[in-house]
Amino acid sequence: MKLTLFGYGNTTKAIAKKFGNCQIFDDSFNGFAVDKKSGNEFLQSDMFDPNKSEIEITSPGIPPSNHLIQKAKNLVSEYDFFYDDMPYSVWISGTNGKTTTTAMIEFLLKTRGGVAGGNIGTPLANLDKKAPIWILETSSFTLHYTNKAKPNLYILLPISDDHTSWHGDFKEYEKSKLKPIQTLQEGEIAIVPKKYVSLKTDGFLIGYRSAEDLAKEFDIDIKKVDFVEPFLTDALLALATTKILFDEVDYEKINSFCIGEHRVEKVFDTKNRLWINDSKATNLDATLAAIKGLKDKDIFLILGGDDKGANLKPLFENLPKNVSIFTIGENEEKLNKLAFSYDINSTPCQNLQNAINTISKIFTKQNQVALLSPAAASFDQFKSYADRGNQFKKMVEKI
Repeated sequence: MKLTLFGYGNTTKAIAKKFGNCQIFDDSFNGFAVDKKSGNEFLQSDMFDPNKSEIEITSPGIPPSNHLIQKAKNLVSEYDFFYDDMPYSVWISGTNGKTTTTAMIEFLLKTRGGVAGGNIGTPLANLDKKAPIWILETSSFTLHYTNKAKPNLYILLPISDDHTSWHGDFKEYEKSKLKPIQTLQEGEIAIVPKKYVSLKTDGFLIGYRSAEDLAKEFDIDIKKVDFVEPFLTDALLALATTKILFDEVDYEKINSFCIGEHRVEKVFDTKNRLWINDSKATNLDATLAAIKGLKDKDIFLILGGDDKGANLKPLFENLPKNVSIFTIGENEEKLNKLAFSYDINSTPCQNLQNAINTISKIFTKQNQVALLSPAAASFDQFKSYADRGNQFKKMVEKI
């Protein structure tokens, strides 16, 4: 059977390489080309004929409004396609913290053969089918297109306004995140925010409102966990996973986990002033979590980018008085209008270098800190959040 692939990103590239003999349609392709070695064909997207396709696998980032999706008759997600070969699986989703939680769970389960993939970086086509556990960071995009596959254990972090331009509105975004709960079978478990424990399911739902709730539910001594928010909840969800699967809580191991780049990452300039790279904070909840962890400081906050149509009012409603804003990027005008309406001090800077230079001139006291936590995606001015974070670090280190 010849596979039809929509888009040519990490997901579909891995499938094309693994199976070969695929037809790949992408809006960036012109005309027709073929790789004789693999048999893969590359076609411009308007050449897709749904009547000549038996199965279509889409790159998760392609929105439902795309003409390829609209024409497809046999559309499946990457998860659906590999579901028959999927071992016991733990899926992790939510708006913020899913990458860290996934990495923490993989860290704890590595000695038991657990491997991580999905949105965290490794496509399912490249995961070991013989591994006893797949740990999958699962995006709302993937969940939207998934109708067959389901997790054995579902870890859901809080859901807040994000990706509304892709889904159409928050309700549809939330609906995608909640989809796996409905598919759980008897004996299977989901750990979910308390507001969702009444949802209909054949599985067992465990609700939480806070890190303290999780610690109490799973008999974890929170004082033995070294992390603070925004990472404490992630660590407790990871420990809850091992408690469910193996009745094990390894404090020493979780405390040895190192948080990755671009998430509340400390950077010092030549004057030994503290700047924090939180470029991975692409929505308002992530930004508010970073601010909460710095409540004893006067914060110079760099905000802005592509906000994906999100409602930013809750960010301004919850900003403490110790925050001054320096705006950059595509939504700069919107941010400054909101700041004015909420009587919050803001300075338009257009781009990251200007923001850093402006802050540096007033960064004079011991209790001050500069924070890049944009509450927006990076693609208006950068290749990725990692590119934004790396450029931020380079600029700061030159001051």
